[in-house]
Amino acid sequence: MKHISQESIDKAISVIDELNDEQLEKVFQTYANEQETLLGYAMTAPKEYENEQLEGLLVYYFCLICECFNQEGIKTNSISEDDIEAHQEPYFEMLDAYFENNDEEVIDSYVDQPNLSKFMAIEVSTEDDDGTTLSDETASQLFIVCLSMVALLNRSTSEE
Repeated sequence: MKHISQESIDKAISVIDELNDEQLEKVFQTYANEQETLLGYAMTAPKEYENEQLEGLLVYYFCLICECFNQEGIKTNSISEDDIEAHQEPYFEMLDAYFENNDEEVIDSYVDQPNLSKFMAIEVSTEDDDGTTLSDETASQLFIVCLSMVALLNRSTSEE
């Protein structure tokens, strides 16, 4: 399995962060059309967690994560409801094991994108450029949903 490099993550951040609102909307629509089911799954989180702040964050990180795969040249297949169904139980078992022992290797072995997992862990736990930080609750929720997206996308890949 090809891993996303830190260089590709940095390129993806540059691409997404340089877009104006109109350009970001176009990128979002492109990825939303390619991964409609995955986006729908991710966007259930704000309602499930009763956390409206997640919505905007998830749109941004959905685009960023998809762009990371794109920058690395990893082609992803469209995620299906069956993919999500098969993913949920083992994913939540992995999360339980992680939170029980705080063992990052559990995440790395399941998600199999160590650079992207590490990036997300740092991203949710550190201050933004403008000095804002996420609440612990929002940070945990964002981390859980984004890791889930990464794991699903990673399992859907077909290297060209």
